Amino acid sequence: MTITSEVRDLLAELNDQASLQGGDVLVIGASTSEIAGKHIGTEGSEEIAKAIVEAVEQFCSETGVIPAYQGCEHINRALVVPRSFANAHYLPIVNVIPVRHAGGAMAAYAYSEGQERVIVEHIAADAGVDIGLTLIGMHLKHVAVPVRPSNPKVGQAIVTMARTRPKYIGGPRSHYSNS
Repeated sequence: MTITSEVRDLLAELNDQASLQGGDVLVIGASTSEIAGKHIGTEGSEEIAKAIVEAVEQFCSETGVIPAYQGCEHINRALVVPRSFANAHYLPIVNVIPVRHAGGAMAAYAYSEGQERVIVEHIAADAGVDIGLTLIGMHLKHVAVPVRPSNPKVGQAIVTMARTRPKYIGGPRSHYSNS
């Protein structure tokens, strides 16, 4: 099974649980080093990055979901997003260009290959996929709900996924929807 097909399967599984709709935001964090069986941040691979981005872009094209590619800690886990999304949501654009050793291979690839991509520091995504323990939680809406993948690895990297739901507020007399 290829990395692209593994990521494609993960996204389909996540969407089965998250019921993402057009305009929802999906944060993707991935260590291409971990996928290759190396320590995070040591062996970034453009080839692996391309495989991930291709799967995400296909999913987003089919669903209308907005991709947000998380960079590494060297750029404070900032995100590569479409300029139109950043502008529509009044997100401050920051000045950094992700590269393999400062941003990570996936963010660098997504930035260089995407049309009109910019970098923002923070978002509140509706769902997320973390490939290689890249710590995407800071970019998820409250409340995150774990989604267990049937295959918890891409290559050699551990996968965690989450969807989000609205907070329950109120007291004992409150009523809630099931969605």
